[in-house]
Amino acid sequence: MNAPDGVLVVGASAAGLATAEALRRKGYLGALTVLGAEPHLPYDRPPLSKQVLAGTCQPDRAQLRRPDVLSALDATFVLGDPAVSLDSVNRTVHTSSGLALTAEAVVVATGLRPRTLPGQDGLAGVHVLRTLDDALALRKNLLSCPRMVVVGDGVLGVELRLGTAVTGLSSHEDRVTGVCLETGEVLPADVVVVAFGAAPATEWLADSGLPRDNGIVCDSRCRAADGIYAVGDVARWHHETLNALLRLENRTNATEQGIAVAGTVLGDDEPYTPVPYFWTDQFDVKIHVHGVLSPDAEVTVVDGDVADNRFVATYRHGGIVTGVLGWNMPKQARLHRQEIGNPALAGGKP
Repeated sequence: MNAPDGVLVVGASAAGLATAEALRRKGYLGALTVLGAEPHLPYDRPPLSKQVLAGTCQPDRAQLRRPDVLSALDATFVLGDPAVSLDSVNRTVHTSSGLALTAEAVVVATGLRPRTLPGQDGLAGVHVLRTLDDALALRKNLLSCPRMVVVGDGVLGVELRLGTAVTGLSSHEDRVTGVCLETGEVLPADVVVVAFGAAPATEWLADSGLPRDNGIVCDSRCRAADGIYAVGDVARWHHETLNALLRLENRTNATEQGIAVAGTVLGDDEPYTPVPYFWTDQFDVKIHVHGVLSPDAEVTVVDGDVADNRFVATYRHGGIVTGVLGWNMPKQARLHRQEIGNPALAGGKP
């Protein structure tokens, strides 16, 4: 095994933890450090906007592993100390507190940062929902405030105002009072949740020399430079099967990419070529997506019927299936998944 002399994982995220655990499973016995910007041990994010926000489960239930399981990893967790810069030549990460952490292999797993509105910082009653502390602060605010406005359709509010841009926020004595629309209307609000997406957290890499373009640009092995890798939401790597740069924001990829990169760090030489996958429940609709759904693709319904609100559609480029959409037909969508990138199945028959 061509094991490095020390591995530093920057980001105590799902992807970062998956990388650390895979390194140990694959037999790596060297020094292992996990650096986290938040003071919490690694936790799962999906429950934050659901059970944690609703108060149906305690915050510690969102932890990915029990403390004793993490202790068995024999890794050093440096928490509550964000990375502020990277010397990619010497593979040294500098932190907010002044630490300088050096390793032979550095894996960046810093994820995403929420987008914000102008004038949002420091304004009471305005929230994003990305971290555990964000969820707890929002829940506390909601319990005492009757009017809420959600900016962004990633999370649905009760009354939708589609096709209307937000220009800013109104406030009084450093507390939000409403959301200003381009029409001139102001939506009164005691609480505002800003939820119009997120961007890769790469600002701290500005002077690193690493290629950044909608994430950290990597080769097909998720390698950004010699001895430096990226995993999870922050990684944009070359997918050899799809022949495209890809960046995936989902929980499944965070785990699978972490496992793949752990292998590469230890000497494997295999491209990372997953079939992208995510699912979501929107009220009574179950949506399952495999592959990539490009807006300019040729779309064909291959199972079910749109009129029945149950169907599977394939997305093609040059006759090759690049994506499959299942609408209330998860099992059938999974069967058609095998067509993705397979010229022999270009006719759509599994």
